[in-house]
Amino acid sequence: MKNVLFIGAGSMAEAIIAGITSSGAVKPASVFVMNKSDQARLDELRDKYGITPVKSGDPEISQAELAVFATKPKDARQAMEQVAKQLEPSAAVLSVMAGIPISLFEKILGSRPVARSMPNTSATIGLAATGVAMNEAVCANVRENILSLLGSVGLVKEVEEDELHLITALAGSGPAYVYYFAEALEEAATTSGLCGTDARDLIIQVLEGAAAMLKRRTAEPSELREHVTSPGGTTAAGIRALDDAGFHNAVASCIRAAENRSRELATGQ
Repeated sequence: MKNVLFIGAGSMAEAIIAGITSSGAVKPASVFVMNKSDQARLDELRDKYGITPVKSGDPEISQAELAVFATKPKDARQAMEQVAKQLEPSAAVLSVMAGIPISLFEKILGSRPVARSMPNTSATIGLAATGVAMNEAVCANVRENILSLLGSVGLVKEVEEDELHLITALAGSGPAYVYYFAEALEEAATTSGLCGTDARDLIIQVLEGAAAMLKRRTAEPSELREHVTSPGGTTAAGIRALDDAGFHNAVASCIRAAENRSRELATGQ
């Protein structure tokens, strides 16, 4: 797509902007960005990526072939109403807001192609994990463009809209869970006396190596775990402690809570 408008300039918008401009998917000057009130933030993005800051009423809004809604969910309705009269009827919509249903976009912005997705912030380095659902107005060409745009910042899976609640919980929020786990590992290591820098380096390598092993798909996660876990050994002792603390139940509760919150956001609109 030639012209892409971002409504919202937060971390998710920046992650996608960084991904699509660095990959060459969209020229920086053809990326228009607006937000509610923070001009300093727009100036920062302009200086960093070469994008074009815009505000309500600017002609660039009507030039957009794709409008990416990236505000906080609570601001979704206001953001749609702000640009509704300026967006061309042919302009497609891509939402990256948690919990906001396609039906709300159709209600406020009229009949048009709408895709709803939930990338994660790893889009900044081209390693996002994204689920996307599209309405029936999305033609083959628009579908290809949206998949290409999202694909320029990582892995994309097209799914049914209802599945996005679970994907939001798993992939959209997933990096935070990994970072939280890394925090816990680092805290445990440094509390026990290991240098903070050494702990961080080792944890990063462990996570990177484990992810690479999983990506090879030569064995199931359970098999890979068993290969490391000798009976009566140190790993077995660690796994037993995790089990005693209810590790699996805690992870399941985490995913359920995030999925339920996504559904609450949808029904609250």
